[in-house]
Amino acid sequence: MCNACRATTISDSPHIVIAMQPAIDFEQLANAIGDAIVISDAAGDITYWNPAATRMFGYTKEEALGKTLDLIIPERLRGRHWEGYHKTMATGQTRYGNDVLRVPAVDKAGKALSIAFTVALLHSPQGELNGIVAVIRDETARFQEERALKKRITELEAQAQQS
Repeated sequence: MCNACRATTISDSPHIVIAMQPAIDFEQLANAIGDAIVISDAAGDITYWNPAATRMFGYTKEEALGKTLDLIIPERLRGRHWEGYHKTMATGQTRYGNDVLRVPAVDKAGKALSIAFTVALLHSPQGELNGIVAVIRDETARFQEERALKKRITELEAQAQQS
């Protein structure tokens, strides 16, 4: 069997072998996708920053690594963010699970963004919680369109009530 491939034998029939895909190269995947991948350690310092994160937030990998997540969190939301972050790191549980979170963010130029993301807890080989990964999508344009549509609906409803 090829070292890069994994194969398994169906237990009922040892003559049937199913070839699995070669192992996926994380760096290639993370560099190719359009969503930002940001990993932070237990203290909240950024330990991984993919090219999509650079495009989204404007910080290079070198600028982001070792900095706290405050880099992209609006100042008014930092207290609440850190309270939840530290609670998650202490308990090993997140209340968000597989939910998509939608929150404001800020880029290097100070421009407000609307982002949607999922988080997953990362563990050391010994099973200790040692970080969090977030997969992030910029939904600023969608958020603005949705807000404009809601405003227009409100205007039309007001006109209809006046008629």
